[in-house]
Amino acid sequence: MIEVAGLRKTYGDFAAVVDSTFSVAEGEVFGLVGPNGAGKTTTLKVLAGLVAPTAGAVEVAGFPADEPEMRRRLGYLPEESPLYEEMTPLSYLRFFADLYDVPRDVADERIGEALDRLELDHRERRLGDTSKGMKRKVAIARSLVNDPDVLVYDEPASGLDPVTTNSVLAFTRELRSTGKTVVFSAHNLHHVESVCDRVAVMNEGRIVARGSVDGIRERHGETTYHVFTDVSPPRSGPLADLAAAPEPVGDRFRTVVPSMDAVEAVRTAAAAAGGEVVDIRTREPSLEDVFLDIVGRPMPGRYTGDAASVDGDGTEAAPSDGGEAGTTPSDGDDAGDDGEADPRSTTTATNPEDAT
Repeated sequence: MIEVAGLRKTYGDFAAVVDSTFSVAEGEVFGLVGPNGAGKTTTLKVLAGLVAPTAGAVEVAGFPADEPEMRRRLGYLPEESPLYEEMTPLSYLRFFADLYDVPRDVADERIGEALDRLELDHRERRLGDTSKGMKRKVAIARSLVNDPDVLVYDEPASGLDPVTTNSVLAFTRELRSTGKTVVFSAHNLHHVESVCDRVAVMNEGRIVARGSVDGIRERHGETTYHVFTDVSPPRSGPLADLAAAPEPVGDRFRTVVPSMDAVEAVRTAAAAAGGEVVDIRTREPSLEDVFLDIVGRPMPGRYTGDAASVDGDGTEAAPSDGGEAGTTPSDGDDAGDDGEADPRSTTTATNPEDAT
């Protein structure tokens, strides 16, 4: 449903996205994660046809991303989405349905279904008098009035209260069940783990890891075993070669080890000291653990350096070669994404609000 090959977007000498390649299958939820300035928003704007790539090929729903017909197959939700505050949710959504030439009876059915699923009441209230969560739900409903095949959401749950956040995430999972393809970015990695089939981790404009959450954990994370004993196992004999040191936890002693062989070594050492293992807990690395490890690795500069290499299993790894360090803008997620398009790029609006 989405094919991106060698995507590169530069603003003058600054590379916002560097040679990114990924694909998203029909009916899949695909997440883009990374620190501020990683290139997530620029990538999403290219997919939405709002920003022209400097190089590379981008195809969405069978059309090049700059084809007008593609936009009829797409629903886009920017991170900041101002609404027409004098309108009500119903009048606002009907207005956008008219722009897509959706018949009124069909539009009303879609709007009602979307607002019901998003649990949005007060549909005749002026938008300027509604909460941020209600506005976000209306913006999400707006992305669905044309019944798109592909949805591109930039931080859909950003800044929302926990109840509204859970509602938005549950709705995103429902979209997958209806066969829609969703690409979204998020800073909260728990949201990504709970919703996404696959993710791409971006850092300094590059995709540095890509795959299922479990696959990325397996490749980049480390499972550890927390072994609790009723005595402190001596660091000799079977434990002599392990870096782990027992630490007291209440009336027990915890030793953290990397393998089941090491667990057995702790058991043997505890038995030699007249004790035994009373509990074993396995700790899988969270996506956040892996993310912090990956983005903490040295990266080539954004102005120079070769594209990221791709390992044999399809996971993109950060290159080890150096490069001239670039200066990342301190505000906003990506260069040129502060609401105004860079004058050196070609932009087209997905909806009238992007054109005003």
